[in-house]
Parts: sequence; structure tokens; C-alpha cells
Amino acid sequence: MALVRIEGDDLVVLIEGLDKLWALKSRLTIPLTNVRGATVDPGITTDPKGIRAPGTRVPGVIAAGTFHRDGEKVFWDVKDPSKTVVVELADEEYARLVLQVDDPRATVALVENALI
Repeated sequence: MALVRIEGDDLVVLIEGLDKLWALKSRLTIPLTNVRGATVDPGITTDPKGIRAPGTRVPGVIAAGTFHRDGEKVFWDVKDPSKTVVVELADEEYARLVLQVDDPRATVALVENALI
């Protein structure tokens, strides 16, 4: 699971627990100027992920780490699709972040309010 927070002018994603091991990352810091928005999107978990490198994927159980598809890099950290938030990015290493969070609606509100 991921913890999303705003620190100054940055969106900070902290990867918690064993997900650090599966995703091979513990923290992502993205300038808010490069965040386009966030949405609750449990359906994205059924989309093809692409090539995993590096990370972990067990279909129906976990997708964590960096996935490459159609020329884009997407960071995933999801076990429970019902708690999925997608953060769209511009001019960053990743095109989007697909994250499992404790409260998807509150996380989207946090991100969207920071962009105002």
C-alpha cells in the first residue's frame, strides 16, 4: 500500500511494508507542477500491464514496480483493486502512478486540492 502526501511543492508517495520489496522502491517524489491529476479507478487493474522491469506481478494478487507498455513507464503498487488511485503525470520518468491507498477518495481530493 502507498501513502500519498503533499510536502511543500511536491507530491510524495511512500511505499509501505513489504510492498517496498515487491516494488523495489520506497519513495517517489514528484513536483506538483508535473502532476496532471488523480482519479479513483479500480478498473485499471484489469488492463494489460506490459513488461515488468523491475518489480513483481502475480496476476490477481499483486502488481508492484515499474512496467513498460507502448513506450510508457508506469509505476504500480496494487493488491486490492477497490482501493486504486491513478495519478497522471507529465514530464516525469513515469507517465502515471497506479497506487493502492487506504482511502481513494480522500487521496484524490488531496492531490486535486494541491493542484488548485
